[in-house]
Amino acid sequence: MTALPEPLSLWVDTAPAPERAAVPLPPAADVVVLGAGIAGLTTALLLARAGRSVVVLEAARVAGGVSGHTTAKVSAQHGVKYAMLESRHGLEAAQTYAAAQLDALEWIAAEPGIDCAFTRADNFVHTTRAGTVDTLKEEADAAARAGLPASFVDDIELDVPALAAVRVTGQAHFHPRRWLLGLAAAFERTGGTILERTRALSLDLRGRLVHTSAGNIEAGDVVVATHYPVFDRGLYFARLDPVRDLVVAGPAAGNTAPAGMYLDADTHHSVRSSTSDGTTTVIAGGEHYRVGAETDIDRRYRRLAAWAGEHARLERVTHRWSAHDLSTVDGLPYVGRYLPGAEHLWVAIGFGQWGMTGGTAAGHVLAARVLGEAHPAAHLLDPQRFDLRSTLGLLEDNLTVGRHLIGDHLTALWQDRSADQLGPGQAAVVRAGAELLAAYRDADGELHTVGAHCSHLGCLVAFNDAEKTWDCPCHGSRFDVDGAVIQGPAVKPLRRRDRPPA
Repeated sequence: MTALPEPLSLWVDTAPAPERAAVPLPPAADVVVLGAGIAGLTTALLLARAGRSVVVLEAARVAGGVSGHTTAKVSAQHGVKYAMLESRHGLEAAQTYAAAQLDALEWIAAEPGIDCAFTRADNFVHTTRAGTVDTLKEEADAAARAGLPASFVDDIELDVPALAAVRVTGQAHFHPRRWLLGLAAAFERTGGTILERTRALSLDLRGRLVHTSAGNIEAGDVVVATHYPVFDRGLYFARLDPVRDLVVAGPAAGNTAPAGMYLDADTHHSVRSSTSDGTTTVIAGGEHYRVGAETDIDRRYRRLAAWAGEHARLERVTHRWSAHDLSTVDGLPYVGRYLPGAEHLWVAIGFGQWGMTGGTAAGHVLAARVLGEAHPAAHLLDPQRFDLRSTLGLLEDNLTVGRHLIGDHLTALWQDRSADQLGPGQAAVVRAGAELLAAYRDADGELHTVGAHCSHLGCLVAFNDAEKTWDCPCHGSRFDVDGAVIQGPAVKPLRRRDRPPA
């Protein structure tokens, strides 16, 4: 493999977003939606079509966030999912979940006027390990009982020594950014309003007033569909596991690649392809890790690229990016009322790397609930649900947070390194007197220093050498080298320091 390019999503690179004219913030709307990703835009479009006045507030640009940085499989098969759902929640719950995902898939397929390269393909979850074969047999049976067109097979097209796989027919993939831009355009044609580069800062629940960087807006209902819930009232940060998967893409060797979509149940290597203008592109994902827990991300990218070259016909890497997502303790997203008793505040979060159908399904659930209508999946996805068996997972996640909160501080305090020792391209958390700083020296030799404590709850950040970001291992907040927030739950930047104190 040749040198890897700078990180850039294939989807962002191949679907430029239109420049939206700046519009004034309306004084009021029936519904204010925070976040212009797949869940937010789906909710907004459905409510606008139902006759509600809807305003979408996006802190950055439409389709520039998590939804534009996936592998974009539009599938109701979510890894090894349905045996777990049936065991923990019952057969009816597994069937309800499957029906919601399949309905989301077919809604995307039927939506007119959006050219997003929607392509049907079979989806496979496979294994190369003998010990996982029985697990996949159980999964195939459970997925079929749940209502998916699933079967157990012992052969796949991907060039790996697969021993078995669960095959689900009639799934799909698409260009996620074109889909999102199409949703945004359809929403605006329906009378909706989108304000980009407008950040929600706080919320007055009693007055249903959203305080934003552009002023205040009164809302009948507020839908929080940001990547991370921007308000900590629900303590969602303690119930979500922040993870990242890396993705590499480029032309297929010989311009041919497997037609299906593939996921290794054990290693989580993911493969799909797409064809445009006669050129076939391989898209491979993997190298799953907890945000902030790894620092040598470039090495992980190289390892993924080598695997894709050997097993998925990837000729060379033209694009690479990372997918950031959140998983819940019981494997089901949180979609519904943000807080107990909060009649007009709603949330959608925790899709566990399956946001294309998951986010679309969430939009349908939230739209129905805002309109006062029933939805079959509403109770199953209720954020206030309680599952005693999930308590252990919740405790384990928060023990991990505690280890980082204490252990990372002790490690940093014992290190004897100064910012002056950093060469171009190097970064470290350094001591400066009694203070810990996150220091990075760029390729031109300029030193960037910010406070090393995450502005969310004070954990120490760690440097991501591939994307040149400071990432928090506790709850997944991410910042650029000058401290600006890239992803929450943090809403405030790291404190800027022009130079370390002597």
